[in-house]
Amino acid sequence: MPEIAHFDIAGRSIAYRLRRGNVPTLVFLPGYASDMEGTKALALDSFAERRRVGVLRLDYSGTGASGGRFEDGTLALWLEEALAALDQLTEGPAILIGSSMGGWLALHLALLRPDRVQALVGIAAAPDFTDWGFGAEARTMLDRDGRLGNADPQGRATPMLMMRAFWESGQALRLLDNEIAIDCPVRLIHGEKDSDVPLEIGMRTLASLRSSDVQLKVIKGGGHRLSEPHEIDAILRTVAELLEPRL
Repeated sequence: MPEIAHFDIAGRSIAYRLRRGNVPTLVFLPGYASDMEGTKALALDSFAERRRVGVLRLDYSGTGASGGRFEDGTLALWLEEALAALDQLTEGPAILIGSSMGGWLALHLALLRPDRVQALVGIAAAPDFTDWGFGAEARTMLDRDGRLGNADPQGRATPMLMMRAFWESGQALRLLDNEIAIDCPVRLIHGEKDSDVPLEIGMRTLASLRSSDVQLKVIKGGGHRLSEPHEIDAILRTVAELLEPRL
């Protein structure tokens, strides 16, 4: 296992693990309130070791081993950190693998670095979830209280916490209402029974992408986490296909 290292961006200490290897480098982007030590991230690291390709994992500020408070995080801030990690820690072509919110960030990275991103994999990708994921009552609470839920006593990540600043940042970075000008191969993997990110979002993402090489792979009976052994296998087979040279 690569050691945890840190880089600094605007005073924020961002933790990462980098396994060096051949290109394209795999870049894993965790979901909301998740970190680089989850089941899918570790499976991807082992896969990269077997394939002798590079893999980069990171924790956004306020999560995992990174500095800062989760409450201060916004989608724009975490996008800035992911972009800095891609630019500063990797060279050459990259394949982005984003889980849930990480899939939203991966789409933005592909828009910002089209010359670097060779392909993209969205695992239960959740673009625009600040838009479709909140009802009128939740939005009223965000406006009134500035938050939904509470952080844990150490101010670290919790999936039950949402700050108004994060919601506003997400609204400013919506993608699904317009064409997503990405031309690289994109693979979207979605659980049939995902109750957090409806399968409809996968369909909308597929329809919005400009690329002609987009596939939506639906896992029968799958939920949002997609961390069961057969689901992990489907993810790794998808990445392996993207690594194979084209005929």
